[in-house]
Amino acid sequence: MRTQDTQTTDGDDTRRSSARRAQRAPGAPRHPWGWAAIVGIVGAGVFLAVAELIALIVARNGSPVLALGSFVIDIVPQWAKEFAIATFGENDKLFLLISLGVAIVVAAAIGGILQYVRPPLGIILLAIAGAGTTVATVTRAGATPLAALPGVLGTIAGAVLLHILAARLRRWYRSAQEPSLTKDPVDGKTSDDAKNTPARLDRRGFLRVLGITSAGAIVVGVGARIANAATSSITAIRNAVNLPTPSSTVTIPEGAELDIDGVSELFTPNEDFYRVDTALTVPNVDTSTWSLTITGMVDSPVTLTFDDILAMDLREFVITLTCVSNEVGGGLVGNARWLGIPVREILAQASPQSGADMVLSRSVDGYTASTPLASLTDDGLDAILAVGMNGEPLPLEHGFPVRMVVPGLYGYVSATKWLTELKVTTFAEDEAYWTPRGYSAEAPIKLSSRIDTPRTGKAIEAGPGKVAGMAWAQSVGVEKVEVRIDDGDWQPATMSSPINDDTWVQWYIDWEPDAGTHYLSVRATDKDGTLQEEERAPIAPNGSSGWQRVLIQVR
Repeated sequence: MRTQDTQTTDGDDTRRSSARRAQRAPGAPRHPWGWAAIVGIVGAGVFLAVAELIALIVARNGSPVLALGSFVIDIVPQWAKEFAIATFGENDKLFLLISLGVAIVVAAAIGGILQYVRPPLGIILLAIAGAGTTVATVTRAGATPLAALPGVLGTIAGAVLLHILAARLRRWYRSAQEPSLTKDPVDGKTSDDAKNTPARLDRRGFLRVLGITSAGAIVVGVGARIANAATSSITAIRNAVNLPTPSSTVTIPEGAELDIDGVSELFTPNEDFYRVDTALTVPNVDTSTWSLTITGMVDSPVTLTFDDILAMDLREFVITLTCVSNEVGGGLVGNARWLGIPVREILAQASPQSGADMVLSRSVDGYTASTPLASLTDDGLDAILAVGMNGEPLPLEHGFPVRMVVPGLYGYVSATKWLTELKVTTFAEDEAYWTPRGYSAEAPIKLSSRIDTPRTGKAIEAGPGKVAGMAWAQSVGVEKVEVRIDDGDWQPATMSSPINDDTWVQWYIDWEPDAGTHYLSVRATDKDGTLQEEERAPIAPNGSSGWQRVLIQVR
């Protein structure tokens, strides 16, 4: 009897389910949650599209996505920053934008569902997001009085659209639940009236609004972002810069570059030069309005225009730059010819006061670096303000129109790009961008060496060959490089002729390996007799250290 009752109940449930399906009007939404999520995503898209359009018109630095991305960069913990650079290299910002985009889509979908189920919770969530991005925008360096408009107007537009679409979706779903006769009782065909049921009409209206707003948001948003990001005018300004002939040039000694396949070039091409900075987008700086101010603990504050600097006694310098994020054996290091003027000559115009021990350099986007005043005023150290790089004006991504280049210090405490201010101060009074994020306020570059060829993961043929690479000890100079094969003795390497103590050198040894696996190790000694540190140290707080050791497969 129990089995029979169960079967009867199951049959009744099946018939009731079939009856409900038969009563559903044509075009009934089977999955309203999915449509609600799409509604939220489209609402967020309208918010971003309107914000980008307004930013293009009245406040080019008011993009909510870029402001939010820059805020994330500012608050990201040290370990996350190191992971992003180590994993994605110079694509770390692209990874950030993609991750931010995914987070926005997920949050927008949740907002759409909330607005569908419990209005106005979705609009409240959108308003909170809009307020957050607006605050992030107006607090960025260089924000104009109109910087809040993109976020505010975008939030309003997104909220209105979210309200309209969610209401239409609810109307569509509710009308679909009402029983309606959809088939003619005589011939069983769908009647003309059934084709125009409320559910079908509401579905058409909902999809029409959804489609139009989606297409509009894509066209307007993408178009505005592309137009806003376009740098054609700044590129034209840069291309029009006529750099003066340097009053002195650097003589490159014979034998400065070794002709060995796989070894880094003596001078790193601009397009290959590493780029690590906090700028989510490259600042566009017009030389006609740019200025450099020298403030703080000085007797005579100074303001210089770009033309003022071009009119100075510009000279050529050859200096190697290294990023503190460079791992042992890494590629975040490069060498270039720079055109510029010593910072000490610029500071002398302002007359720094006694007691000052630091210069806080500031970029147009608000980034700051803390450089010891002694490193900028030392007559024996060519710390410069650079306007040219490898024979041309600074590339946009490398600091056009003016940047700092300081030999012997990691870039995060010295190599400020898009420079706009030098504040003479003290380490006790001011701290720079990376100091509260776990990095040392002062960071001399560590003596380092690396193996460029052969490379791990790429098997080589047995027989005569070379082990070669680079070594650097900025401001001191490299005295010797040694290589060890497996657990053998250290062998002195042949070095290239150094240009000066502020540049890297190439080195090599001859090697005729047998088939199998071999370990290669390298170490360097500087001109003070200091041997490169063997013990591995992480990037933070003041740069990695350790001998590079690689495994090579020989076949």
